[in-house]
Amino acid sequence: MASSDIVEGDKYRSYLYGEGEKNTKWRFGAPPNYDVVNKLFEEGRTNIWPPGSLEEKVQNLVKTWEMEMFNKTCFEDYKTVDPNKYTFSLNGRKAVNLEEKRKLGGGYNTFMQTSLPEEYRCYNPANETVDSSHVAFTTAFPRGFALEVLKVYSGPPMIVYKFRHWGYMEGPFKGHAPTGELVQLFGIAVFQIDEQMKIVKVEFFLDRGELLGGLVKGDKMNSYSQEGALSCPVLGRTG
Repeated sequence: MASSDIVEGDKYRSYLYGEGEKNTKWRFGAPPNYDVVNKLFEEGRTNIWPPGSLEEKVQNLVKTWEMEMFNKTCFEDYKTVDPNKYTFSLNGRKAVNLEEKRKLGGGYNTFMQTSLPEEYRCYNPANETVDSSHVAFTTAFPRGFALEVLKVYSGPPMIVYKFRHWGYMEGPFKGHAPTGELVQLFGIAVFQIDEQMKIVKVEFFLDRGELLGGLVKGDKMNSYSQEGALSCPVLGRTG
């Protein structure tokens, strides 16, 4: 979590470049580029945390963790977590390990789990893959879906923080026309860290309806296409 761990090339994320990543298996064949979403983050964040502060360290850790979860395909390439101990849970659901998480579809699907009957799901993670979910959300947010840490309630080994995710819906989402409006999601997360400063347990508490409600406000479109969302696959869009 040390600020010095942030490698040259991305000031908010570690483990993207350098000798330690020369054999990393990337989802799209190369490290993602976060320039676009970093610009959105810097223009829209509500706090600029002092260098070396707990808040800055936690924010960079979360951005790095999210980068690895979305972009590295081999568990052994993860540097922020202990792949053998790591578990994830959403809103008090049963915790899942990395393999079980992958079966949920990974990526955005992990955060869109729901117990709603299927007929009421404007976004149904059961019908989405990691790639289709990536297309859906990156199409809706062409400038990215930025993340900031709003408050840190406790530091390691039990990090508890409040976060904000936001973007501008400037593309269609599941047949709904873009609105151009700001869409936000707030939540609380708990990261448990071991003696090697690896994440071993993650818990998120959020209302997925807060995000999806903003994405289905636009009029239904007779026809729409989400092709092209992966035309620049190495572009980091979330974090």
